[in-house]
Amino acid sequence: MMLFEHHAYANRWRSVSPEAKGAFSLCGLGAVFLARTPGVAFGVTLILVLVTLLGPRIPLGSYLRVAAPALGFLALSIPTLVFSLRLEGGPVFHVEPGGLLRAAQVLARSSGGLAALLLLSLSTPMSDLIALLRRLRMPEVMLDIMTLGYRMLFVLSGAVQDTVTAQSARLGYSSPRRAFRSLGSLAAGLMVQVWQRSHDLHQSALSRNNDGPLRFLEAEFPGAGRQLCISALAGCGLMVLARVAA
Repeated sequence: MMLFEHHAYANRWRSVSPEAKGAFSLCGLGAVFLARTPGVAFGVTLILVLVTLLGPRIPLGSYLRVAAPALGFLALSIPTLVFSLRLEGGPVFHVEPGGLLRAAQVLARSSGGLAALLLLSLSTPMSDLIALLRRLRMPEVMLDIMTLGYRMLFVLSGAVQDTVTAQSARLGYSSPRRAFRSLGSLAAGLMVQVWQRSHDLHQSALSRNNDGPLRFLEAEFPGAGRQLCISALAGCGLMVLARVAA
């Protein structure tokens, strides 16, 4: 999460309006599903990755780090679309008819959706995304939950780092046995802290009578209309290219 926030605030597209980045990412996602073949979908995915690396200037190492969990999940799940297990006369793996094409389509569309999502999330802070969703008339309750959950992630991350530092200072990870005990203590202590912080958050909400949604100052983006037009044209061009390409 900290890696996302670091690049979201430090990238070259920080001054670009979230509407423009969201529109292009949405068009990129649509282009992946409009592609007639897996090869064209992979081409769209490559374009989205290059835009993320060359536009906001996200380092390749950081990009691979944030994409690795999703790519690992795909690597584990795709073989189930290709192979099946037969138990008649003993367990035997065989290739499903059309399994390779189906797996290629799922892999291309999933990787394209991931690339579109990373383009938006790595170049746009969460505060700007929440402000964008508010302008799109998303329910305020949903936005409040997003804001509180986003805040709690950093609070819990800080609590984990402080606890691990204290345990390491007491040689809590000097051996496998001590490391196992330290992890157990960390989980138990973190559960108590989550409960206490949730209670404090509830009390603070009651003290203000839950009077209205949680609002913050929104950033201003000069030239947002022009940026939106450019991104929409580029995104529509990408969708047309994906559709007509063989």
